[in-house]
Amino acid sequence: MTPHDEARLIAAARKGDSRAYAALVDAHQQAVRGFLRRFNGVWADADDIAQEAFVTAWAKLNRFEGRSSFRSWVSGIGFRLARDARRARGRAGARDAAWLQTQEVAENEASIEDRIALERAMAELPDEQRAAVALCLGEGFSHAEAAAILKLPLGTVKSHVTRGREKLLRALETSDGH
Repeated sequence: MTPHDEARLIAAARKGDSRAYAALVDAHQQAVRGFLRRFNGVWADADDIAQEAFVTAWAKLNRFEGRSSFRSWVSGIGFRLARDARRARGRAGARDAAWLQTQEVAENEASIEDRIALERAMAELPDEQRAAVALCLGEGFSHAEAAAILKLPLGTVKSHVTRGREKLLRALETSDGH
């Protein structure tokens, strides 16, 4: 695609022409996806991020100043999205690993009352929430792996784990008489 063709399509897309934007996506999606796959390492996640980058670019097309190519601009959006997702995964993984470690220590040191309270609290969780907690916190699966196993959106799994963990901690506090 020539720079002139790209400029013409961007101008049409800015006026709301979704076919012009689709032509831009078609022209650049392979390069953007390829970059994000190499950067991210997980192809499925990279493809999702590439799609999100093009959606974001469509929403912010009026901010494109043309100092670089459209492909460079979308790749930059994708890079920031991928970097933020990687950071979030790292924070969530560290948080879950720390919690899992405290649970393992607690299991070894936990009183029979605490173990019973934990089992009861787990049994009271809704099925999907209990499954997400068991997979992520009990078995060490990532949120993404649990989402694939449970066929649930990633955000839903994250919410289930967070809420389930809170309920379990409250149950343990109650069993200790706090």
